[in-house]
Amino acid sequence: MQPMPDYALSVCEQLKTLTLSGALQVDSAQMDVAKSLDRVLAGLKQQRPAAKSSALGWLFASKKKAAGRIKGLYIHGSVGRGKTMLMDMFFSMAPCKKKRRAHFHEFMADVHNRIAAHRLKLKNGETKQADPMPPVAAALYEEAELLCFDEFTVTDIADAMILSRLFSELFARGCVLVATSNVEPDNLYSDGLNRGLFLPFVALLKQHVDVVTLDSPTDYRMEKLNSQPVYLVPINDHNDMAMEASWTQALHGRKAQPLDIPMKGRSIHVPLAADRMARFSFADLCEKPLGAADFLAIAERFDTIFLDHVPLLGPEKRNQIKRFIILVDTLYDHAVRVYISAAAMPEELLVHRRGTEGFEFDRTASRLFEMRSTEYLALHHEKRAAE
Repeated sequence: MQPMPDYALSVCEQLKTLTLSGALQVDSAQMDVAKSLDRVLAGLKQQRPAAKSSALGWLFASKKKAAGRIKGLYIHGSVGRGKTMLMDMFFSMAPCKKKRRAHFHEFMADVHNRIAAHRLKLKNGETKQADPMPPVAAALYEEAELLCFDEFTVTDIADAMILSRLFSELFARGCVLVATSNVEPDNLYSDGLNRGLFLPFVALLKQHVDVVTLDSPTDYRMEKLNSQPVYLVPINDHNDMAMEASWTQALHGRKAQPLDIPMKGRSIHVPLAADRMARFSFADLCEKPLGAADFLAIAERFDTIFLDHVPLLGPEKRNQIKRFIILVDTLYDHAVRVYISAAAMPEELLVHRRGTEGFEFDRTASRLFEMRSTEYLALHHEKRAAE
């Protein structure tokens, strides 16, 4: 996304400025969504600052619906249409002092960590509050009154079972939610276990956000594609040798060796690592019981990942598919440069496209394409130079 000019007062104005400069194409669908974001922005600007919370604010906070509470926005549509770009424009302009923009998987990993920490305090006698959700939600709200989620998706039953309670607490406190997704709310967790227990969250979500569709006919990610030799197809001796050559070149004479990353009383094994580079096979990351928190730790530790032998993904690999989706999301969100050898091109890896899994993998395929682009690789260098 282009830097936001200081004089931009709304998402619509920002979009018009970038269009007039030639940085973006005219897109009426994007402008319609920008108008919806500006409605939320206007509400935030008019909202009076909330009273400062006390340390025990969660205990005494009112659960009554506040008059004139701001309704958030849920933007859904196909990959590459500009959802994230528009949300990032909005987030930059939002006047809230306390706001958070995160990938949804990353946010939920944080929530589970906080719940685990509260239960440990309860076990150690440091608190008498048996229910972790009110204090966890209170702490989250204390840190961010506005939550912006990129790629809102629910694939994990552990997430699905707590979302209704978590967001009941957050919304009751006045939290405003803006999110992007590939699927409309009614199709979230569509193939999930015990989905009936998840449906109250869908109803709650629709009460607190307006749902809009971004149905631009153009996939801008594909327009940006200027393929770099970082995705090799198929899996054969020739491409194994090419991956090895790229790895050797990237090492610049440094010695790679195994590494273990400490992770909550266990460790994540890295078969080969050198400085901020690491090399894994698909089996290392997606055929082991790893989750969003593990992939986040990897993305924060390394800026270049080599991933060997991504196979065709059939229905018998459902867990591996979920992990691969989360892995790509996390690496993409942290601008990690990725070298991959795979059995097929990204859009052909999923053997049987079905339900939410198919929608989610469309995003994965699009991101794998974009991660080969000159623009993504430039972003990789910019983010790492800033660290």
